[in-house]
Amino acid sequence: MKHTTALLSLLLLVGSSGTAISQITKPKTAKPIAKASSEYCTMKDGKMMMMKGGKMMPMSKNMTMSDGTKCMTDGTCKMKDGTTMNMKEGQCMMMNGKMTMRPGEHMGHKMHDMKM
Repeated sequence: MKHTTALLSLLLLVGSSGTAISQITKPKTAKPIAKASSEYCTMKDGKMMMMKGGKMMPMSKNMTMSDGTKCMTDGTCKMKDGTTMNMKEGQCMMMNGKMTMRPGEHMGHKMHDMKM
């Protein structure tokens, strides 16, 4: 009887530790990462455009960014501190109100225009 109780206790101990180990070593599925900075307004070929859902389209109405910055369809941006600026070719206004350049456009050169 002592052997049976000891054996049963040992099996329970081994079984429960195996479950704990499988929970520790079991990899968690990664959450999909949203495309960073996938929506923005930009000046392209002298026109205000908007990137949304992976598609570039003309900007049809003025937009207010999350920080209060306003971008107008004529390319004028009024920053949250009240200053205004006119967007230049290749500049982007991200939805959080940060200004940057479109990917691949730096110092006024387009990647496809550069000679390698």
